Amino acid sequence: MRERPVHLGDDFFTDPHALYRELRDRGGVHPVVSEHNLTGWMITDYEPARAALADPRLRKSADRANALLARQGDRGPQVGGGLTSNMLAADPPDHTRLRRLVNKAFTVRAVEAMRPRLEEVTERLLDGLSGEAEADLVAAFAEPLPITVICELLGVPFSDRSGFREWTATLLSTAPQADRAHAARSMAGYLTALVQDKRAHPADDMLSALVRARDEDDRLSEPELTSMAFLLLVAGHETTVNLIANGTLALLRAPDQFELLRATPSLVPSAVEEFLRYDGPVNLATLRYTAEPLTIGDVEIPPDTFVHVALPAANRDPARFPDPDRLDVTRDAGGHLAFGHGIHFCVGARLARLEAEIAFRRLLDRFPGLRLARPGEDLPWRPSFRIRSLDALPLRLK
Repeated sequence: MRERPVHLGDDFFTDPHALYRELRDRGGVHPVVSEHNLTGWMITDYEPARAALADPRLRKSADRANALLARQGDRGPQVGGGLTSNMLAADPPDHTRLRRLVNKAFTVRAVEAMRPRLEEVTERLLDGLSGEAEADLVAAFAEPLPITVICELLGVPFSDRSGFREWTATLLSTAPQADRAHAARSMAGYLTALVQDKRAHPADDMLSALVRARDEDDRLSEPELTSMAFLLLVAGHETTVNLIANGTLALLRAPDQFELLRATPSLVPSAVEEFLRYDGPVNLATLRYTAEPLTIGDVEIPPDTFVHVALPAANRDPARFPDPDRLDVTRDAGGHLAFGHGIHFCVGARLARLEAEIAFRRLLDRFPGLRLARPGEDLPWRPSFRIRSLDALPLRLK
């Protein structure tokens, strides 16, 4: 008998791991109903999840996905507002062409060259906290660090951060479609104006370089240019914000690991990988659909069906990571899927890792008495199927 669909409700945002444990006990692939009654199948086991992320039979074309959403009666496109012509919502050959344009900005050498500026911004933000007894780590540190970096990299005014941060939060939430559509239009309008400004006043930044690629080589259409700016701006900070906040929370809930990491800074790189595995920044991977009948595990999924890859579930599969619900900063967490796998592996993963390593080294050194401000109080998680994100993380600093 076919399994009844699992409805992902509000409790899923607060603690998806509880549901994932239950589902893994019943198998690796399950029918689900998610946001706005979107139906599909969710993968919770590591091996089929990893295979699905790299399977070319699972497509990401935004136009086709939006048509399928409309068929299901969903209230509009994935993102909408002309922002879907980016590499994250494209299949080869478009994906290959679009990704090639930004790869050089995230090479080992290019990212390492950012280290001095990352350290400078980190110290400045922590200096701002030094006299405080209590602070919200998200607002005071986890958000402004990566937002500063991606704004400087792209050439986006930092003063505009509150606007695009608010639009991003709406786009990635379960807000009504009208609200998401309004946020998409607002973001698209902002980025279109920014692109026009870069065309008129080019600078030494990535967005100006993308404009030149559009105007000189004709390698980017106008919608692709705006969509690429959207993707880099949003993905360029969202992952790191959540990595820092979720990792800090995980550490504070495991005091032995906090003390071990504080006393042994050389463990920070492996700890960052463990934070990514344990409670990573992305929940359900971006939307995919079957291009043909596809068997995943022991489930045959028909064509034109959505498939959700639950990254946190795969990263806590005991068949891949023993004792997966325990945070262990000495664990070899290599092979986790927090940044995806295959051709859509996060292009900014190297930068996110460096930002997190610097952030955790300095945060633990500067605030050795760091602890939760109100340990028994529920924390506010954003209502989003795509990201795993705290709205706030109130901490005692002394």
